[in-house]
Amino acid sequence: MTIFEKIHVQGFRRLYDVDLKLEPLNVVIGANGSGKTSLLDVFSLLAASASGRLKETMSDLSGIDANLTNLLAPKGEKARLMAVDLTMGVLGHNPIEYRIALTPVGVGYEISDETLTQQRDKKPQPFKHIQAHHSDVRYFEQQNTKKGLVRPNWEYIQTESALSQVPKMFQEPEDFRKRLASSTHYHVLDVSPRAPIRLPQQMRDARLPGHDGEDLVSCLYSLRETDWDRFESIEATLRAGFPGFERLNFPPVAAGTLAMTWKDKTSKNPFYMHQLSEGTLRFLWLVTLLQSPGLTAVTMIDEPEVSLHPELLSLLADLLREAA
Repeated sequence: MTIFEKIHVQGFRRLYDVDLKLEPLNVVIGANGSGKTSLLDVFSLLAASASGRLKETMSDLSGIDANLTNLLAPKGEKARLMAVDLTMGVLGHNPIEYRIALTPVGVGYEISDETLTQQRDKKPQPFKHIQAHHSDVRYFEQQNTKKGLVRPNWEYIQTESALSQVPKMFQEPEDFRKRLASSTHYHVLDVSPRAPIRLPQQMRDARLPGHDGEDLVSCLYSLRETDWDRFESIEATLRAGFPGFERLNFPPVAAGTLAMTWKDKTSKNPFYMHQLSEGTLRFLWLVTLLQSPGLTAVTMIDEPEVSLHPELLSLLADLLREAA
């Protein structure tokens, strides 16, 4: 199995110097202010670094100065470095290791260190796919007959990672880049009266239900039409959690727009989405997300237990294990 195996975080908010071993399924529990959200945001930054959105994401998080740890070093100095090391296991080979370090410059930042390496058998030094120190960026180019590290020959963007900019690499580092770039962070689902999940939705090709359930109807309808076994599994889980549940239906509202209804044994008429409770909507969204064919390699769900009855949590735990 190819999974991210461990992460080391330095200088990010309350994560002054933290090593974590990662498993296929990771559940983070702790008091308010202990660093749970910080860990999720670290993965969001890593995803941004792999997809060319590091500057944008850092800006959304209010810049590097707002995210450097305010915990003092042993000598009483404030941290001036934010760094993350991430290791991905590779079946039959040594793991891929990635490091990125940011330091503040004026009101912005620079990437002071970035490496992507993999230890090769019987070699004293790891193989370097990427090696960057400040503005000196080098990478291994497959077409280079000298088989050495070369510098970019294009207009290189200094505020974005080399990982997001170097040309196609070997299969293992490419897999690392794609898996990391696809990492998705889901915040607590919006179930307010005018939230997207409560409204009829425009039909589109959707392999996931969306961050706010804006594609829930499209995703479930597509599964019913193209992957009946998966759709049936979702309905079976809903019956286990809600004994009165019978089925989901998709009445058309207008051209290209569908609503979704919940048929229950306790009512003659079906319930539309705007009539369902917060917990029911959140559980329906979670079940669909965790059963979706488009589930990303790293899927982070913030506070999945919100509004759920305790009896639903055991079902949710089973879904999480199965998805992992």
